[in-house]
Amino acid sequence: MKVRFTVEKEKIEMGVNVMIPDQPVGWLEIGLPKLVMTRLQSYIKTAKKNPINVNNTLAGNISKSLSIEDKDNWFFQSVIVPLVQQFVTSYPTFLSSAFVPEASTLPFRLSNFWVNFQKQYEFNPPHNHGGIWSFVIWVKIPTDFREQHALPFSASSNMPKASDFEFQYTTMLGDITGSNYALDKKSEGQMLFFPAKLLHSVYPFYECDKERVSISGNIHFDTSENIIAESEING
Repeated sequence: MKVRFTVEKEKIEMGVNVMIPDQPVGWLEIGLPKLVMTRLQSYIKTAKKNPINVNNTLAGNISKSLSIEDKDNWFFQSVIVPLVQQFVTSYPTFLSSAFVPEASTLPFRLSNFWVNFQKQYEFNPPHNHGGIWSFVIWVKIPTDFREQHALPFSASSNMPKASDFEFQYTTMLGDITGSNYALDKKSEGQMLFFPAKLLHSVYPFYECDKERVSISGNIHFDTSENIIAESEING
């Protein structure tokens, strides 16, 4: 575009380009069908029968987090693979900018898979995950953000966050900003699929004795020796 102005009665014209940087990455919002949620519920029931506590591997200040098994790799193949494909299509510069080119040709795997049972006052501090992508699925939300935000200590704040989930990231000017998810019953069955390094947190909820149940997991490159050997043979 051209910018025109006058200095000492002389008309001056400058060529100006407006530069708006591309945002290389974001996240996906998914509404999971009942078939998937039913399958995940069965995973949780199995995990409760033979509990493997993984609290010491997680950032959450939560009393119970259990490892769950993706039987027959069903969830990975049915849900994760299509989401990886969608993510790469939606954000084509993500892998090329974050990883060496040869790594982007390697297959992926669901490396960690767990269920959180969050009680009132418990929380996840700001943290990120290992791997390439992570996800969260809300299975049971016993609270309503409207009631939580109306609690006196939250209502009197200019940033009511009680019971919320939030992404945090910096702008190109270095300011810290965020995207907030206010949760209620309608959030059940919702999934967020996001870069593992994206900072996020879960705020505590109050005045509710029921548990909030959520499922999370991480996706890594599969760098096992047999996979690499096969890639070399086929490549």
